[in-house]
Amino acid sequence: MDHIKDGWFTESCTLWPGQAMSLQVEEVLYHKKSKFQDVMVFKSKTYGNVLVLDGVIQCTERDEFAYQEMIANLPLCSHPCPKKVLIIGGGDGGVLREVVKHPLVESAVLCEIDEDVINVSKKFLPGMAKGFFSPKITLHIGDGFEFMKQNQDAFDIIITDSSDPVGPAESLFKESYYQLMKAALRSGGIICSQGECQWLHLELIKEMQTFCKTLFPVVDYAYSTIPTYPSGQIGFMLCSKNPETNFREPVKALSKEEKERMSLKYYNPEIHKASFVLPEFARKVSWFQIVIVCPTLGSAIHTTDGYFLLFTWCLV
Repeated sequence: MDHIKDGWFTESCTLWPGQAMSLQVEEVLYHKKSKFQDVMVFKSKTYGNVLVLDGVIQCTERDEFAYQEMIANLPLCSHPCPKKVLIIGGGDGGVLREVVKHPLVESAVLCEIDEDVINVSKKFLPGMAKGFFSPKITLHIGDGFEFMKQNQDAFDIIITDSSDPVGPAESLFKESYYQLMKAALRSGGIICSQGECQWLHLELIKEMQTFCKTLFPVVDYAYSTIPTYPSGQIGFMLCSKNPETNFREPVKALSKEEKERMSLKYYNPEIHKASFVLPEFARKVSWFQIVIVCPTLGSAIHTTDGYFLLFTWCLV
C-alpha cells in the first residue's frame, strides 16, 4: 500500500508530472493483485468507495456519473438508431449501466479482460455494477482486440472505457486499435473513446485526431469535468462512419421525462452541445479540419468551429 500514508491515498503518475491527487481514507476494503493489475478499493471520507487500478483512481461513488453518462450518451444520442452496442473495458459497470438505460438500445456486449474488476465492483460499487444484471447485456471476458477481429460489421456504437495510456492500455490509443473498431462497426456506426485531458495531454489528443481523420469522415472531441480525474477533466474522442453525423447536435434530444426515467445527474441535450466547445488554448493546438471530396461540387471543409467552407475547381 505504497499509495496510502498517514491515512491519505495519493495518486501520482508520470502522465501528470509535478502534481498529485489525495483522498482521505477511512478503510481499505479490498487489495489484491489480479492476473493483470493491482486492484484496490477503499472507503474515502468524502467520495464514497473508490476503485484504484495500479495506483490510479478509476472511479468514485460521488462523481462517477459525470464520466459514465457522457461517454455513453454522447455517442448514443448522436446515432439515429443505436440498437447494438459494444463496450471495451468498463469492468466497473458504470458505462454499461448508462447504455442499457437508453430506450433504443436492444443489446450491449461488455468485453473486459480482468474478471476480478467486475467481481470487486459488484461487491463494493453496487450502484455502478447494477448494469450487469440487465437482460440486454452479454458479458465477454477476454481481449478486446481479439473480440473485434472476430466480430466485424457488427455494432452501431463502440465505446472504449480505458485507463490511461500506460502499459497494456497504451495500445488502445493507437491507430491500429481505431482501425479494428472501424471494421467492427456497421455502416453509419459511431465510436467514442476515453480521450485524456486537455490540461495534460494536448499532444496525444492532436496525434489521435490526426490519425482518426484519416479513418473516419467525421471526427470531434468533447470533454466533461470530474473532480477526481487528473486536473478535474476528461475528454472523449468521437468518430463516425456516416459523413452526415454532426456530434454537436444530438439527433436524439432526451425529454424531461426520459431524463428523469434514466435518473441522469449530469448529461442533458444542452451539456451535450456545450461539451464540444473547447477553451482557446486547446482549440489552437488541437484544431483540425475534415475534407469531404465531391467530384462535382468540390470539397466541403467542416472545421471544429462549426463553420463550412465550400470551394470548387475546374477539371481540365
